[in-house]
Amino acid sequence: MEYISVAQFAGKYGISERTARKYCADGKIDGAFLTGKTWNIPSDTMLPKKGNAKLSPLLTRLREEKDSKLKGGIYHRTQIDLTYNSNHIEGSRLTKEQTSYIFETNTLGITTEITSVDDIMETVNHFRCIDYVIDHAMDKITEAHVKQLHAILKMNTSDSHKSWFAVGDY
Repeated sequence: MEYISVAQFAGKYGISERTARKYCADGKIDGAFLTGKTWNIPSDTMLPKKGNAKLSPLLTRLREEKDSKLKGGIYHRTQIDLTYNSNHIEGSRLTKEQTSYIFETNTLGITTEITSVDDIMETVNHFRCIDYVIDHAMDKITEAHVKQLHAILKMNTSDSHKSWFAVGDY
């Protein structure tokens, strides 16, 4: 069996050497052993999973407000502000008030302006993306998560009907 040093293990997984040594000392890395003051780690060892990952107070609150459908809280404000600003950067013509109205009532309301269906769909889809991120906040970010977010965001838009626009894929 091949062994690597603490420095190699730390570099491989982007952690500090101190953390790697602590994993060894705590017995979280199977097969690791000391030679003098040097830890030898099996080269095929994976990074130990964090067993007691606690939710941050913000994530806990976001989930509670999302589940209770509380209006006026941080979840409500995050949905409206993040969606409006993100969509505005991408060229959406919806106002912040329209974005808020869509979130709160699932309708556009009365408007005298021409409104793009794609702007409305991407706004509704953006709300779903934020929910997805809140629901999967403790998961490791993977390519599949990014593709899922893209699929949610572009669902039922004109882009999703274009053969060359790979929604949820690349």
